[in-house]
Amino acid sequence: MFHSIRYSVLLLCLLAVVVSGAAWSGDQTYAQLPSETPAQFAPVNDGFDYARREVMIPMRDGVQLHTVILIPLGAKHAGMLLTRTPYGADGMTHRADSPHLGSVINGYDNPADIIVEDGYIRIVQDVRGKYGSQGDFVMNRPLRGPQNKTPVDDATDIYDTVDWLVKHVPESNGKVGIIGISYDGFEALMATVHPHPALKVAVPINPMVDGWMGDDWFHNGAFREQMIPYIYGQVADRSSQYGWWSGFRDDYDLYLHAGSADALARSRGMEQLGFWRKLIEHPAYDAFWQDQAADKLLAEIPLTVPPMLVHSLWDEEDIYGDMAVYRALASKDPQRQKLFLVLGPWRHAKQLETAPTIGAIELGSDTAGYFRQQILRPFLAQYLKDGAPAADIVPVNAFVTGANRWEKLRQWPSGCDNGCAPKMTPLYLHGGDSLGFAAPSSDDGDYDEYVSDPAKPVPYRVRPIQPWSHGIPDQVDSWPEWLVDDQRQFATRTDVLTYVSDVLTVPLQISGEPSVHLFASTSGSDSDWVVKLIDVYPDEVREKPSMGGYQLGVAMDIFRGRYRESLAHAQPITPNQPLVYEFALPTSNHVFEKGHRLMVQIQSSWFPLYDRNPQTFVPNIFLAKPGDYRKATQRVYHSVMQSTYIDLPVVTAGR
Repeated sequence: MFHSIRYSVLLLCLLAVVVSGAAWSGDQTYAQLPSETPAQFAPVNDGFDYARREVMIPMRDGVQLHTVILIPLGAKHAGMLLTRTPYGADGMTHRADSPHLGSVINGYDNPADIIVEDGYIRIVQDVRGKYGSQGDFVMNRPLRGPQNKTPVDDATDIYDTVDWLVKHVPESNGKVGIIGISYDGFEALMATVHPHPALKVAVPINPMVDGWMGDDWFHNGAFREQMIPYIYGQVADRSSQYGWWSGFRDDYDLYLHAGSADALARSRGMEQLGFWRKLIEHPAYDAFWQDQAADKLLAEIPLTVPPMLVHSLWDEEDIYGDMAVYRALASKDPQRQKLFLVLGPWRHAKQLETAPTIGAIELGSDTAGYFRQQILRPFLAQYLKDGAPAADIVPVNAFVTGANRWEKLRQWPSGCDNGCAPKMTPLYLHGGDSLGFAAPSSDDGDYDEYVSDPAKPVPYRVRPIQPWSHGIPDQVDSWPEWLVDDQRQFATRTDVLTYVSDVLTVPLQISGEPSVHLFASTSGSDSDWVVKLIDVYPDEVREKPSMGGYQLGVAMDIFRGRYRESLAHAQPITPNQPLVYEFALPTSNHVFEKGHRLMVQIQSSWFPLYDRNPQTFVPNIFLAKPGDYRKATQRVYHSVMQSTYIDLPVVTAGR
């Protein structure tokens, strides 16, 4: 009896589960009150001036990549303009709820005015492993080779995509161009590696090229700590749904409180992220970074697709890469018929917006509009539009900051349109906080010194410091333009050395890369060195009084001392021994006007954009412990035998 009752109860329980499961399945419908949603809705797009197609394009290994194709109404024999992105093709092709193509693509990485005016078919594709695309995501996926043993990379994916497009978009003329900013600019570079014959032109804008030498992750070995939120958001999830969080209003406090970069990352669970683990494993410029450096890779292959490299003179994210690529490719095009360069007075990604100013600096005109309409538009048309005339585009279009003018040049660096070469001219530090082109004398003394305290690092901008990823809610997001911040707030700190020239009696133009020759010592066994070349405005500026005394950073960068002898192998610094540190500052094309002065600032931290150097040698700074961070006395020498100077690429003739 007991067993039969128990068996009946079990049957009733199972029946209840089955009935409940049917109710929970969501499949139940009722004829008495049917669904008001159709099984398949057919949108009506009357009045739209474009058609939208979403396709999954197969790659050679079977992975399919999500691709959005926007076709202007009535398009025939139209050129195609492709962008590949990890930032979401759907979002980049739906900026507004509008029937007009110009509105739906008006935003980041879309030259909407050119696309609409010239009738291009716009194509945006999610890279492998991001958003709607299948496969695995790998940050800046290396080309097939030592760092990628698989049969696919970004170059093969682009080749397969272009091959599919020319066969399946009947409205096109079979010509494809690729354009992209930042990560998307890296994709535009990868497109030129063994390219498809239908790929006619590439426009990499501010591309990621070498993550260690001077783009997103490191600068000369110093880790760009404030990029941690980007890595978190990009790698943690296919659709980048996890947002960075902070309980601090000031990023300075967030990073200082955390300790080392890895300590902060671990507090957010980032040890789970493959790319973060690779960063920790490769703090030096070893084969991992060298094998991926796009400039080195492109130097080894023929130049077949003409690229237009677009560089921002105040690029806060990727200021190194496009110029490195230009240097790598220049010898491949001695006739200057395939390689093109644009240098503009912009921050990162500003080229596709309006740009009459940058920060407090007036540029005299909409420099971005000029670039798009007078340079980029005819350049693309020449390669992508049937019957378009050859574009009258010189090899180098360079904006001169300070003087606010465009120059048309045959090569770079060049000081004038007839090819005069800048002359490297040393600008020396002197005693008495002075600066000049004369070599030091016995009257200049031996050195100046300061104490660098990791517990109180020099901020890279006035606090509170905004996050990389977003602004503070009740403040304008000024982070993208921090490179043009007024530097006078740091000139009077006791842990910053400041040297100033006499007032200029004639304008001084520099065109190229300034080169630092720093003679310095530290009482520690490791040290960072930050060097800033600054344009000091007159105390009174009649046209704009707020610019009186402004200290504009022209070229600034950091060098991690442990890599003085070898970028690939960190070595301790001998304490208190004067040593030479040599490194290049970012490319400049600037006029220091009459009445201005030159300034050089030197310091040992630039926080929290860059992680703190403990100033005690440890094998891996990512893993530094609190007790490793110690004060150090830093000396900068300016004597006859131990001189510190910046070699400036001075334009001296031909103007």
